[in-house]
Amino acid sequence: MTAFAEYTEYDAIGLADLVRNGDVRPSELVEAAISRIEQFDPRLNAVVHKMYDRALAQATRSPDDGPFSGVPFLLKDLTALYEGEPTTASSRFLEFFVADEDSVLVSRYRKAGLLVLGKTNTPEFGLVAVTEPTLRGPTRNPWNLDHTPGGSSGGSAAAVAAGFVPAAHGGDGGGSIRIPSSACGLFGLKPSRGRNPLGPHFDGNWLGLVQEHVLSRSVRDSAAMLDISSRPAVGEPLIAPTPDRPFLEEAHTDPGRLRVALCTESLFGTTTHGDCIEAAEKAAALLESLGHDVEEACPPFDKARMVEAYLRIVAAGLAADIAYAARLIGKKPERDYFEPVTWLMMLIGRKTRGDELASLLLATQENARRIAIFHETYDVLLTPTLGRPPVKIGELRPSRRDELAIKAVSRFPARKVLDFVLEEMAAEQMDPVPNTMLFNLTGQPAMSVPLHWNASGLPIGVQFAGRYGDEATLLRLAGQLEAAQPWVDRRPLLA
Repeated sequence: MTAFAEYTEYDAIGLADLVRNGDVRPSELVEAAISRIEQFDPRLNAVVHKMYDRALAQATRSPDDGPFSGVPFLLKDLTALYEGEPTTASSRFLEFFVADEDSVLVSRYRKAGLLVLGKTNTPEFGLVAVTEPTLRGPTRNPWNLDHTPGGSSGGSAAAVAAGFVPAAHGGDGGGSIRIPSSACGLFGLKPSRGRNPLGPHFDGNWLGLVQEHVLSRSVRDSAAMLDISSRPAVGEPLIAPTPDRPFLEEAHTDPGRLRVALCTESLFGTTTHGDCIEAAEKAAALLESLGHDVEEACPPFDKARMVEAYLRIVAAGLAADIAYAARLIGKKPERDYFEPVTWLMMLIGRKTRGDELASLLLATQENARRIAIFHETYDVLLTPTLGRPPVKIGELRPSRRDELAIKAVSRFPARKVLDFVLEEMAAEQMDPVPNTMLFNLTGQPAMSVPLHWNASGLPIGVQFAGRYGDEATLLRLAGQLEAAQPWVDRRPLLA
């Protein structure tokens, strides 16, 4: 029996209201969360670093005026620095690194009253779309333990879906909030570039592709968390346009009649699974029943060039991140500290010339402009979030033969061979998760909404992308969809 038996029935705002009204103490919520983690996480492997004692101690002095005072929370073990606690990025290279200060985002979460119980699992350096790091082992999907919760915020997604916490921190450099939200039946918003602060240590994460926010059960939690996190911070390289009103207010505002483009084509891949097409088409029908105008249309962009841009920017950004981490901890990066794919991508990043990277960034902006023009006609673009239902654990892991080949290439990293390997990786890895990366490149806000489950009982999310800086329209639409087709009470049997 937990200290507060109804713990999982509330979202974060609901729990904060209970604390504010004196109906429950923060310590009771923390104890309930700990009990749930201890009961179910041995099967999921979502929480990889526990901070129970610290959270319980802070529960006795949780700020009374914080909007989320006393609410349990988890941080992804990547970029979210918490003073005095490790941040490993699931890499042996950072296994013993302990932060000496909070990141700006974490500081804002703490000031809002959130109580951090621990860190969640992630693939090494957040590089792939499944959460199966060698250091910590795979995280499993609460809806079906044989399947992945996605990545790279897979630990956070599994934890929220299993009811450990009502919302958890995540980061999204190519879909890493939206992919696991889709796989775990959650709401996941990637904010516009520059909306949330990334400092002080990872301001340029993947050259601007990465945005951090939360994965949540309810739309209003995501909106309210964006309100507490998205104030401009000193020294940030880019600041998104100031919103007209609080995001929480937007989540309760009628969106009006929207012009929606439906695109079921694979944006960066080749095929889209029937379950994912069905999810998008049913969402389109729901939108029409709500009075929106929907027509089939896909945004114009140079697919081959944008796929190349994404992969090379990620590789260059990874190389820069590892170099920065090396300076931070005073240790030289060596192959044995890293998983083979991570080391290979870092080598590709090192081999990418400055003029190549600049040319790809220019191409990205050119295509972003095309898509911005597309949004002059359409308020929102609707796509499947994923190209396939959540894959099984190990399905996307390199075979033993592939790993040996990767290690061989890494020992003799000729540029032509690296280019060939990059093309092969694109062909193999894009089809399962082809639709999210585009909006990291353009900087637009995009969200995955849990409106469909397939015949096997696996969640199949649908993605909505909006104009740059216009989270308001997305949150209005999400609030309307949540009211029309509620998902918050739909839980995996595990939970």
